[in-house]
Amino acid sequence: MVTPRLCNAMSVDVEEWFQVQAFAEVIERRQWSALESRVAASTDRVLESFARADVRATFFILGWVAERHPELVLRIAAAGHEVASHGYGHDRVDAIGEAAFRRDIRRAKTILEGITGTPVLGYRAPTFSISAAETPWAHRILREEGHLYSSSIFPIHHDTYGSAETSVVPYWPAPDGVMELPMTILRVHGRNLPCSGGGWFRLMPYWLFRLGLRRVNAVHGREGIFYFHPWEVDPDQPRVVNAGMRAGFRHYVGQRSMARRMERLLGDFAWGRMDALHAATLAAA
Repeated sequence: MVTPRLCNAMSVDVEEWFQVQAFAEVIERRQWSALESRVAASTDRVLESFARADVRATFFILGWVAERHPELVLRIAAAGHEVASHGYGHDRVDAIGEAAFRRDIRRAKTILEGITGTPVLGYRAPTFSISAAETPWAHRILREEGHLYSSSIFPIHHDTYGSAETSVVPYWPAPDGVMELPMTILRVHGRNLPCSGGGWFRLMPYWLFRLGLRRVNAVHGREGIFYFHPWEVDPDQPRVVNAGMRAGFRHYVGQRSMARRMERLLGDFAWGRMDALHAATLAAA
């Protein structure tokens, strides 16, 4: 008897190449509208790759992007993917406070639902900037604004995000809040190591990442969550030369091989939408 593969969650954070945290100190928000927009073309490449692999995913779309590219949001939805929210302006939740957070997610949700005509259930904070210590109100506000789940906490130690002390499996941070689907980690020698995608995926050898996710599935018996951005498969994007060595390395490392690695990943594991994988729990919420 063949044991069926666990289905992991595939997710895409849809934002422009210039909206990333690595460039926040050198690219001001007032410059955004004047910079070259590449998100539609790079996201279309992602959609084509998913179509070839027959994969459905969750797209956490920035409201700022959706406002300027409604046709892209419609293409994502028409292809059978889940449209979820990445907030409106890519502001760190732990930096803007409760009132501004509520305005941000409400604005994004209104834009996305106005385009697709369907409820937006999921949310992912920019730069995984939700934590129990800094934003204990976030999950409650998400529920009050009509969301059912968040995927905004990364249970690792990192210099710009992370809550290593939090749960590594789905849980409710607050009784009156939404369910949190934390990013996937692998526990090794008492440490939480990232096993979710992003820059870590571009940096490490592919075979090592595959081994880690297989261990999460087979040994720990739980589904993984993978994430990446359309700009990661766009190696010809403009270069930001004044961002600093560390920021530049984090952003650009592995971009030329990313599309090829993604093709392998889509074939090596089973993938699905986040709302579909947690449909029973969300329906009872």
